Amino acid sequence: MLDISDVARRSGLPASTLRYYESRGLITSVGRSGLRRLFRDDILQRLALISLGQAAGLSLDDMARMFAPDGTPDIDRELLTRKADELEARIRQLSAMRDGLRHAAACQAPSHLECPSFQRLLSAAASGALAARGGKRLS
Repeated sequence: MLDISDVARRSGLPASTLRYYESRGLITSVGRSGLRRLFRDDILQRLALISLGQAAGLSLDDMARMFAPDGTPDIDRELLTRKADELEARIRQLSAMRDGLRHAAACQAPSHLECPSFQRLLSAAASGALAARGGKRLS
């Protein structure tokens, strides 16, 4: 058994976050030692799974649904696939922006406004199409 201060120290999460997670049903204490909540040793693995999910952009509600009533992981593979697809689209968007910025930084045109590639980037940004380009290069 680990008390809340041990869990906080070992997980790097403040005790307030642990209490919040418990109030949301993400984790469960198994008792108390005085005023301190006690947790099973496997709480650290569960917190690591929650952290991993959050890093991938999953909400706490999404994460709560990824655990069976007995606390074992019950991964929603369809949700993970959708999230991976969202991340892939975002990577393409960011890559297109990166490429556009690199081009603008290295462009040899006398003025960026004279550069056809930069003009396409401006037009795409103005129309909202930049996000929809999905990483297609502008140069």
